[in-house]
Amino acid sequence: MQINLTGHHIEITESLRDYVQTKFSKLERHFDQIHNVHVVLNVEKLQQKAEARVHLRGAEVFAVSEHADMYTAIDSLIDKLDRQVIKHKEKLTKH
Repeated sequence: MQINLTGHHIEITESLRDYVQTKFSKLERHFDQIHNVHVVLNVEKLQQKAEARVHLRGAEVFAVSEHADMYTAIDSLIDKLDRQVIKHKEKLTKH
């Protein structure tokens, strides 16, 4: 799985990059056919915003999360993506 990490109005530190890598490894445990992930971290005034586009086999999943803390926004983003990936996996197994 290839993760592209982009920051708007924020510098991507090594600790932030490692945090995103470890959190996205959770998605890979549930569905191993993830090709590419594009994550954008953005700061707008007091809101920290994390958004991600995940390219799966046969689909594309997108989620956005906002919070005052960037790490909490990333956690919430992973939870949203996890639910969507599991739903996609269930659709594949039913067909």
